Amino acid sequence: MDLKLSRPICFFDLETTGINVTNDRIVEICVHKVHPDGKEETHTWRVNPTVPIPIQASAVHGIYDKDVADKPTFSDLAPSINALINDSDLAGYNSNKFDIPLLAEEFLRAGVEFDMGKRKAVDVQNIFHRMEQRTLTAAYKFYCGKSLDDAHSAEADVLATYEVLKAQLDKYEELQNDMNFLSDFSNRQKVADFAGFIAYNDHGVEIFTFGKYRGRTVESVLQENPGYYSWIQNADFPLYTKQVLTKIRLKSFNKGA
Repeated sequence: MDLKLSRPICFFDLETTGINVTNDRIVEICVHKVHPDGKEETHTWRVNPTVPIPIQASAVHGIYDKDVADKPTFSDLAPSINALINDSDLAGYNSNKFDIPLLAEEFLRAGVEFDMGKRKAVDVQNIFHRMEQRTLTAAYKFYCGKSLDDAHSAEADVLATYEVLKAQLDKYEELQNDMNFLSDFSNRQKVADFAGFIAYNDHGVEIFTFGKYRGRTVESVLQENPGYYSWIQNADFPLYTKQVLTKIRLKSFNKGA
């Protein structure tokens, strides 16, 4: 089943130096862009992470320091990647918890604006887990009847993810071929920052999801304890979380003006 799109959607996958959203770096990125008219394009970049790649990470994705020593850094690539995805919704496999937050960190470190408030996000893993509970390799076999022989290659993973989503739409009548529906369906918790530190409550108001203020609205906490904002800004939180918090703070200031 082809996707019904009102705007482009970019399926993407990252290979990285590790799984820490705040501190780890991209070593490979693949973007598969699907346009509303059916046109498709795939772009893959190897990236110099500017830090050593741990051997444990290389053992997973097969990319070693020597493979990226002469490659551009993410800061070098950021304008081109941003131009490719800027008009698009985003999709991936476990992308809401990992790929999108880490991509946001890389863009913000490179000085490129990144705002998920302008786009929808479809996480194919969350759809799969709500329906079947499996890994990407098993999902590819289950839905597409194929073996994912090159797993943990960014391009193989991203193309498999794209095929799985189309097969999911064919298999489940309750899934609507609509990016708004799929975004809502594949987001188990409505989060504001994608790393999950700030979410939305049942009334659509931002709340903290951690620490002593867990469940409290961000606005009420910042009014009660203004120093909490500075603490988060200076602590080891993702840059995108800090950006979202700043926007909430400015919105509160504007309401009081």
